[in-house]
Amino acid sequence: MFRLLKSTDWFSVVFVILVWGMTFANTRALLDDFSPLEILLLRFTLAWAVLKTIERAGEGKERAVRRIPWRDEVVFAAMGLTGIALYQFLENCAIGYTNASNVAILVSFGPILTALLARFFTQDRSLSLRFVAGTAIAIAGVVLVSVDGVVNIHLHPAGDAMAFGAMVSWAGYSVLMDFANRRDYPQVMVMRKAFFWALVLLTPFAVWGATENGAYALDGFLRVSLDARLNALRFSDVMNWLNLGFLGVLASALCFVMWNRACRSLGVVRTSVSLYLTPIVGALFAMLFLGEHVTLMGALGGTVILAGVALAGRQCAS
Repeated sequence: MFRLLKSTDWFSVVFVILVWGMTFANTRALLDDFSPLEILLLRFTLAWAVLKTIERAGEGKERAVRRIPWRDEVVFAAMGLTGIALYQFLENCAIGYTNASNVAILVSFGPILTALLARFFTQDRSLSLRFVAGTAIAIAGVVLVSVDGVVNIHLHPAGDAMAFGAMVSWAGYSVLMDFANRRDYPQVMVMRKAFFWALVLLTPFAVWGATENGAYALDGFLRVSLDARLNALRFSDVMNWLNLGFLGVLASALCFVMWNRACRSLGVVRTSVSLYLTPIVGALFAMLFLGEHVTLMGALGGTVILAGVALAGRQCAS
């Protein structure tokens, strides 16, 4: 029975990685009509609404959740700040200020930072020489996939700092999530609260983005349009709703709950290693649906990533 549950958790991890690997294409399509902040606000609102609906449907069984201490509420708010609002916003902004390869490389250091923080703040002791070696190999694979034959790599301080901040935010979220998991709250409730707090924390930026000055902040990243004619056009586009539904319902509401449950069962560090597979999924998706070609460098990078994940994962399993 325990082995079956672990198999289900690994299936969840694979499913989440597949979905998250495809989100770049959906976001890229929506950027034709929406600003990055608008996409996040709509995405998080959909996720909150779906989770609230699911929670209400299960009220008969889970209504008797104990009164939540204010310290735990602070943890939920911190999860909304780090893993949802900050991570998503900084990563999206970073792509506008630096190369996508720089973002992928900097974010790839997330699992090793997660392991380091987990060693000090949680009961997870997966950090070891073999784990570090495996993650180093996986990072080398990410570099090969991301650079893909481009010899000159340029630093872009603003964008690179945003990508680094996104990586730190996700590592912090992972530690906070581990704390919430140990409190044994229902995952749907935890993520519903995290998305709620993410929306609360983004509201001041949305209000400012609706003003003339805010509309031009960060080259338009904070723009929130109140133009009735523009909104009627973009919200009447079926493809926009399909992309928003994918990001809000599948990639956010469902996948965050599945990810957190897998982390509770398999361990935060062990599960985080699988994030290195995201570039492979993204490359395969681009090949199958966007007509892009997989190069020799990309294939080599994918192989190196798999080798690194296997080594690091073997350590976590032992």
